[in-house]
Amino acid sequence: MDSKIKSEIKALRKRSKFAYVSSVNTEGFPQIKCMFNIKSDDVNVHYFSTNTSSKRVRQFLENPKASVYYCNNISFKGALFTGIMEVMQDAPTKERFWNKGDEKYYQKGVTDPDYCVLKFTAETVNYYHGLSNITLEVDEI
Repeated sequence: MDSKIKSEIKALRKRSKFAYVSSVNTEGFPQIKCMFNIKSDDVNVHYFSTNTSSKRVRQFLENPKASVYYCNNISFKGALFTGIMEVMQDAPTKERFWNKGDEKYYQKGVTDPDYCVLKFTAETVNYYHGLSNITLEVDEI
């Protein structure tokens, strides 16, 4: 695998302020939502915070299959990660990803029962760049 492509995928994810997160509804249709990209250490694990009461959380609890898309719309590069989403409600995970200002969304703070963290573990990534398209297992990156 070309190390330049690996670096481009990692950089695209790191620089993206937002990610497009897709769940599957009860009828089997994909549902996409734009979410803040929370930084994490590993290219195969992605984190997002959201409301426990949200439609998205209900969908992930019923069907954990998910995809996460990062893009640069100026350079026409995109990385579509496919994998499994977990709903994390344990205190250590919530505390790890709590940010100053989150109380705007979760008024009771880090212990707010309506605050949870989504943990996405990628299995594959499809990278689009320069009119090329390549699919990789995440452990190849």
